[in-house]
Amino acid sequence: MELPRRERGDELLQAGELLGLRGRLRSISRRHDLTTVIACAFDHRTRMLPFIYADKRMAPAGVRAVGAALVDSGFNKTRIVLQQWNRNFRPSRMRLDGRIPDIFMVSSMQIHSAQCEALIRDACRIDPVNRPLIIAGGPKTIYEPWDVFSGDPLDPWGADVAVTGEEFVLLSLLEVLLSIKSDAESMRTTFLRARNSGLLDVIPGLVFARGDQEGVAEELIDTGIQRLVGDLDELPHPVLGYQLLEPPSDRPTLGPRALEAGQVRKYSPIGSLVLTYGCKFNCPYCPIPAYNQRQHRVKSGQRIAGEMAQLHREYGLGYFFGADDNFFNTEGRTLDILETLAGTEIDGAPFRKRIRWGTEVTVHDTLKLRRHLPLARNAGIRALWLGVEDMTATLVKKGQSVDKTSESFRLLQRHGISPMPMMMHHDSQPLVTRGPTPYGLLNQARLLRKAGAITLQVLMITPATGSRLYAESFESGLVYESVAGRRIEPHMFDANYVVASEHGQPWRKQLNLMAAYVYFYNPLRFLLALVRPKSKLYLADALAQLAGMRGLAQTMRRTWGWAIRLMRGNIRRKTTVPTSPIPMRSADGAPASHALPGTPQAGLVQLNVRPTATNPTD
Repeated sequence: MELPRRERGDELLQAGELLGLRGRLRSISRRHDLTTVIACAFDHRTRMLPFIYADKRMAPAGVRAVGAALVDSGFNKTRIVLQQWNRNFRPSRMRLDGRIPDIFMVSSMQIHSAQCEALIRDACRIDPVNRPLIIAGGPKTIYEPWDVFSGDPLDPWGADVAVTGEEFVLLSLLEVLLSIKSDAESMRTTFLRARNSGLLDVIPGLVFARGDQEGVAEELIDTGIQRLVGDLDELPHPVLGYQLLEPPSDRPTLGPRALEAGQVRKYSPIGSLVLTYGCKFNCPYCPIPAYNQRQHRVKSGQRIAGEMAQLHREYGLGYFFGADDNFFNTEGRTLDILETLAGTEIDGAPFRKRIRWGTEVTVHDTLKLRRHLPLARNAGIRALWLGVEDMTATLVKKGQSVDKTSESFRLLQRHGISPMPMMMHHDSQPLVTRGPTPYGLLNQARLLRKAGAITLQVLMITPATGSRLYAESFESGLVYESVAGRRIEPHMFDANYVVASEHGQPWRKQLNLMAAYVYFYNPLRFLLALVRPKSKLYLADALAQLAGMRGLAQTMRRTWGWAIRLMRGNIRRKTTVPTSPIPMRSADGAPASHALPGTPQAGLVQLNVRPTATNPTD
């Protein structure tokens, strides 16, 4: 159930289109004194391995990118609220520049959708006369936009519009609204007028509701699949987003000012940056290729070097994580970036002395670029996360094997780059196997550690929205609805919980995940890491062990009870895909681009199609 592809040749924006849009908005924004709050929804029940530290110590790139786009377009009164830092934040209590914001945005992943809904519901408590325009976005909305609307007359709530795309879609929406907004109108009133007059129908990447009752969607209008910015150098500079972060607090309200520049490094010592988008592999469990319209998009090496250098100077950031799908995807573009970074100096020192960073790659492409690994080290790379999935390639084939994986790990270690394996556990994989083939989960963990891995990520394969396997996983009965009386909640789809399995004893799969982490992170390995570290980086191996053991304790605390429930049985399974309960259609009456099969289509308009002429004179 991947996102459909636009017509060939129409997947990307024209060069300079995003820059032009921001330029036009700067001239419009001067006439409007708008305030905006952007909230990043976060469910604290997801705080487990392997993300338990990065989730709070790395301000997400998505909401920062939205904030940067607004500031670069002239909307300087913008604040970004991270629920990771501001757990008690309540939109109904927010005030910015002494007033209720004109626009309230919520960004969410699928696993944080409960908090996303709670934020939108709380914003809907604001009196309709003063209510901000509520916009929902993020990965959750890209694939399941219907979940931010209500179709229940007894339970009215919901966003005004869902953005199923990137910055260009949001800014296009604002341009249309501000082009017709009067001084006496609120942004929400302007939106309703634009929606009802059809002005929004021509902006690909929006979903909005129609209905007579406030907060109740009778149908959803889908304007189609977004067009993507091809040259990532056109994106606003990330330094702008860091200026907008709300300081961490326990208050439900906003502070008087954003986080001071000198405090950014304290709360977000790791900087996340978009470097490239796209991957040439087409794994059935992954939505990334379809989302990117089978395109590979990159920033230039000069732009990346400039971003890291400026963030280092202004905020003291020295560690970065590249939010890439597969950084080594294309050799020529990869080398352009690495050569530029390796030849850059920051305040008279080589780039690698000031900046250390890591990102995601594949085993196949690492071996393909083996002779360029010294260059990668000189460019500041100190860690690479590799999608090993299953070393024997039984689960999925991406050019990896036991020998190739071990070889790539040893090559990385030899050049001072720490390999960070990402693995997927599945029904047919046992905990331990005997014999020459290391098929067992612990067998592979042992080989990875021996080859130089200093961290380990093991997650249960779980259906991902937007992937080819998504619908099949539900229709085949693979996905659980409830276990021992407890319903599956959105936060449990983080792959730490066994929520989709055909195994006769699924509790064993849950315990296998724990066993793999216990095997990899334990006091004995910590002591060995002090005397015989796997990493050339000072104490990196030992520190990873300490962090892993602490995270393991949290993981076991949260998932042990679920293993007990799996033992008790009484598993109910889903047999239908979770589609929109609200009818959906495109603006011209055709089926909606973001709707899954089975979505209600009441109210479809019959399109008038002229028959093909059989006679030239007809």
